[in-house]
Parts: sequence; structure tokens; C-alpha cells
Amino acid sequence: MPKSNHKILPDWEQWEPGIHATLMFVHQGSRVLLIEKLRGIGEGKINGPGGKIDPGETPEQCVIRECQEELHITCLDPVKRGELWFAMNDIPDIHCHVYTATQFEGIPTATDEAIPYWCEIEEIPFERMWEDDSYWLRQALAGEQFDARFLFDHESILGYDITFGGDSRDRWRGYEVK
Repeated sequence: MPKSNHKILPDWEQWEPGIHATLMFVHQGSRVLLIEKLRGIGEGKINGPGGKIDPGETPEQCVIRECQEELHITCLDPVKRGELWFAMNDIPDIHCHVYTATQFEGIPTATDEAIPYWCEIEEIPFERMWEDDSYWLRQALAGEQFDARFLFDHESILGYDITFGGDSRDRWRGYEVK
């Protein structure tokens, strides 16, 4: 069942993002691997590794590459959990594919893009993250599928529409390689 706050949401059927991106959340047991983002959109925030999809790349290929670049790890079992749709007023709109994984090769290592750290899932620092993360991240880590659409004014949510469970997949836009 959708959870909504339909203040001034865009016409999502006509909406076109300026950026296609991915996010990965590696978790093992009661812990999740997060990063402090050192540059780009969300600099200074806590998040999962991820980034823009390159031309000719699938979302899954992108999320694996981004983890290799940002943390020097290779995720072995990525599972798509959801899609995020962000209508923004200060940066290009973003359509993001969210993955989780439990297995990886390598040692999470700081780079010029990110500082990795493990944190207990119950202690995720939502106050240092994008506001929307508290609406869907715990559910994604628990294996739920979701589709979440947000209207932002700078870093504040003005409206949202979220669906969890099997019905959410019907709302996924997917990604066509162009």
C-alpha cells in the first residue's frame, strides 16, 4: 500500500530525470557499510556508494563499478531493491536504482571519493543523510522491494509517494541503455 504526502508532486508519467544513477548498501548481519561522501552531489553526507550510469552501462554494471571506484570492493550478489525518483529544484532531477548486497571481494578502503565505515543498522545516522533515506532504507536492508518518489526543495522533502512490496515493482521505470 502506498504511503503518500501528495503536496505538489510532479506528473511522474511525464517526468524525465536529468541524471540516471545507482546506490549500493552492503550489509552483513546487523551491520551496513556506509560512506562519507567527499565530493559531488551530497558531498559531506552519509550514504551508500553509487553514482551516475555511464553510456552503454546497465544499472547493475554501474553499481558494481562505483563500489570498485569508491571503496575498492566488488559486490558479488547485487539485488535490486527499488527505485528512487527525485524531483529537485537546485540540481538536475535524479532516477536512482537501489541495490543491496551481502557478499563482496576486497577490503573497504578510503578513496578521494568516499570514506567507508561499518555501522549497526539500528544506529544508521539518518540525521547526516538525505532526508528521504529514513523513509525506505531499513525496509530495503530487510529485503523489501520499494518505489519511492520525492519532491525536494533544496534538502527538504515537500512531497512523497512510496510503495513497498510486490506492487512496487510494477511502478519501476527501469532503464534503457541509450
